[in-house]
Parts: sequence; C-alpha cells; structure tokens
Amino acid sequence: MTRLEYTKKVLEHFKNPRNVGEMEDADAIGTVGNPVCGDMMELSIKVEGDKIEDIKFRTFGCASAIATTSMLTELVKGMDLKDAENIKWADVVKGLEGLPPVKVHCSLLAVEALKAALYEYYRKKGINRTDLKPRDDEGDEHHGDSEKACGPLI
Repeated sequence: MTRLEYTKKVLEHFKNPRNVGEMEDADAIGTVGNPVCGDMMELSIKVEGDKIEDIKFRTFGCASAIATTSMLTELVKGMDLKDAENIKWADVVKGLEGLPPVKVHCSLLAVEALKAALYEYYRKKGINRTDLKPRDDEGDEHHGDSEKACGPLI
C-alpha cells in the first residue's frame, strides 16, 4: 500500500473537522456520493438574506473527504450565495495547502455537495438553477477501478 503525504492543514481538518454535524432547521441539504470509493457527503445550509449564515456537514469517507468538506464549510460560511456558487475545487485544495493528486476528486465531490445544496435551496424558492443541478453519476469521470478513483485510504 502506498503511503500518502498530507499537508498539516489536511491532517488538522481531518482530526478536528469544522462545522460537522446535522442542522435541524436547514434551508437546504445537498447529498452526493461516489459509490466506487464510498465517499458520501451531506451538506446543510442556512441562508439569511443572500448569505450562507450557517453550514454543517456529515461525511463518510477517507481523511481527504472529511478534510475537503471541512475546508469547504470554512470557505463559504458567511459568504454571499453568488460567491458560493463560484467556489471551485481548486479553492478547496488551495485552502488545504495541497492534496495528493489521487485525492483531488474529494475536493470535486465537496463542491458538488455545495452545488447540490444551493440547487435545492433555489428549487425550494421556485428558482430553476439548472447550472447548479447535481450531475448524474452515470459516466462520472471519478468512477473506474477503486484504487484509480480513490487511491488507498489514509
């Protein structure tokens, strides 16, 4: 088994994740998963005006999956919805000061969870935001053999 090198920031977010848990009064919840490697992410948002006032997550997965979701919540908490819509996987990776290449897909999945929550929020408001609609996992480029898609666990 290959040993992965994680940054101190990744390890910190894995060992002490921020904004973890369920949100009872969430305005929207986004749930995504990669069935090949088993990473599952649930992201709940509370919106006040046009800002994400609170955000919580529950992630089942490897250290990178937990760390990327934790970092994502720190990046978008308090952010305007429009700015949150523009968060990219590279922003998450930069916030963590890097990820092993085989684990970058976790940052993509975290951003997909955010987009799924935003899509659900707008849908509940009667706003059709197909640009935020979660993609169908069929044909997802992160699928394949599990070692290639997710690499080894920590």
